[in-house]
Amino acid sequence: MATWSRFISADDVQFDAASLQKNWPRLHRCDAEPMPVDGDVLHAWVLFHNGDFQQATDRGLKAGTDGVTVANKATSVYARFLEKREKTKLALFLEVAARAEAQQALVPNNPNAFFWQAYALSQYGQAISVAKGMAQGVGNKVKAALSHTIALCPVHADAHLTLANFHAEVIDKVGALIAGMTYGAKKETGLALFKQALQLNPGSPVSLIDYANGLVMLEGEKKFKEATKLYQQAVASQPQDALDRMAVALARVELQN
Repeated sequence: MATWSRFISADDVQFDAASLQKNWPRLHRCDAEPMPVDGDVLHAWVLFHNGDFQQATDRGLKAGTDGVTVANKATSVYARFLEKREKTKLALFLEVAARAEAQQALVPNNPNAFFWQAYALSQYGQAISVAKGMAQGVGNKVKAALSHTIALCPVHADAHLTLANFHAEVIDKVGALIAGMTYGAKKETGLALFKQALQLNPGSPVSLIDYANGLVMLEGEKKFKEATKLYQQAVASQPQDALDRMAVALARVELQN
C-alpha cells in the first residue's frame, strides 16, 4: 500500500485514549457512533482524530468487525480531503463502499454500516460526475442507504447532511424537473436537511461548508453572500480534531480565492 499523506497543522492537538473518551460525545455528534469497548478499536479512533488516517484504517481493519467503521471513516476522510491522485481516490471510495456493504450483512442494525456505503458512493459519484454516477445507479443506492441510516438513527447528523448534498447535487446537475421526477430530489427537502444537520451538529465546519455549497447549488448566485457567511463561520469555528482542522483550512482557502 502506498503511504498516505498525514494532515498536520500548527494547532495540532493530540488525543490519547483518556482524552478521547472524555470528548467522545462532542466528537461524535456527527455520526452517533457509540464509544467502543474494545481497546484496539478505541486506539484506531485515537489515530483517526489525530489525523493519522492510514494507521487508523490499518488498526481498525485488524480489529475485525467492530473496527470497520473507523477504517471506513478514516479512508473516506483521507480520500476526500488529502488524496490528490484521482484514480486512487476513486479506488478508495469503492473499497469503503464494498466494506460497508459487507458489514451490513454482519451487523444489519448498525446505521454507520449503511452510512459509509452511501457516503463513499456519493463521493465516488461526484468524482466521476453526477451524470455518470446516476447512469450507473449510484444515486438510488446512495439515497436508499441514507434513508435506511436515518431510519435506524434519526439523530445521525452526517446522514442528513449527505442526503441534503444528494438533493443539491442532483438538482444542480440535471435540473429541478428531472431531478424531482427521476430521483425524488427537491430543493425544499435539501434545504430542510441541511438545516437539520446543523441543528444536530451545531458549529461543525464540515456541515457549514457543505451547506454553503449546497445553498448555491439549490438557490443560485443570489445566495453567494449567505454562503460566504457560512464559510466565514466555518473559519471562525473551534476545530475539535484533525477533520475539523482540515475543513477550516479548506474554508480559509476558499475565502481567499
